[in-house]
Amino acid sequence: MPITLTKTSVRSILTRSSGYLKTVCSHSLQPYRGCSFGRSLCGVGCYVRHNPFVTRGAEWGSFLEVRENAAAAYLSLYDRERRWARTSRGRFGVFMSSATDPFVPHERRFRVTRSVLHGMLEKPPDELIIQTHSHLATRYLDIFSELSKYCSLRMHISIESDRDRLPGLPPPASSVARRFEAAACLREAGIHVVITVAPLLPIADPEAFFQRVSDCADAVVIDHFIGGDGTADGTRTLRTPLPEAMSAVDPACLSIAYRDAMVAKALKRMPGRVGVGIDGFAGRLLAGQPSTDGPGPGAAPTG
Repeated sequence: MPITLTKTSVRSILTRSSGYLKTVCSHSLQPYRGCSFGRSLCGVGCYVRHNPFVTRGAEWGSFLEVRENAAAAYLSLYDRERRWARTSRGRFGVFMSSATDPFVPHERRFRVTRSVLHGMLEKPPDELIIQTHSHLATRYLDIFSELSKYCSLRMHISIESDRDRLPGLPPPASSVARRFEAAACLREAGIHVVITVAPLLPIADPEAFFQRVSDCADAVVIDHFIGGDGTADGTRTLRTPLPEAMSAVDPACLSIAYRDAMVAKALKRMPGRVGVGIDGFAGRLLAGQPSTDGPGPGAAPTG
């Protein structure tokens, strides 16, 4: 099904963070409105599909707004927003992106993300977190390598499971294998790589999966849709087909207990390199290996 493309100029591209992201960074930045990955696996449970300010009544995955002047908007706001961030939050940190993927297929044509990254080379934030579901991020390795000299850069690559498919749902935007390859490539180039298992989907072989994560990433973040979709009980996600498909593979994976069991397995492979939920996205990692009862939600963060 074709996607509706529009082009626009925006007055502001830096949104002061609140809610879920408030402890992660001072700002979020969306180079696009909408996401052309919206009809792939990651789009099924994407919390943004429930945001009327983003969707404006359109089906998630059916539209993409290209913010052609995103780089210019960033540069024009830089001094004011950096000053506010350092005064109010301690540092100027940017999360790109929380409501779209910076490396949607249309980025090859419009290069909005690339232009923003070039703008950041001119005026870098204190910290930049780039979140993607795509292996296409490796196309900008040259910019990442240069930008990491001027700011704290973390590349977050979502790999929710070792499975590419769940029953009745579409395939992922990028295969598990290609995302692991991208993570290894970025890390080999000296970029700090974090695998985000978010939302956590049923994992066929946890030991092998987390060993693979350990081999190609500096850290891992594990986040369940309960609490991770912006609601305490996962209400947003429960309105989508994702939980039913997850349950068809492993009913146990719908509970927080499953998340804690996966955290315990990850800690055995990656002690000191595991984060849970929002603390993990903020870089606050668990201190070490869990007790035999698992880490639980109150495990002490570090870093």
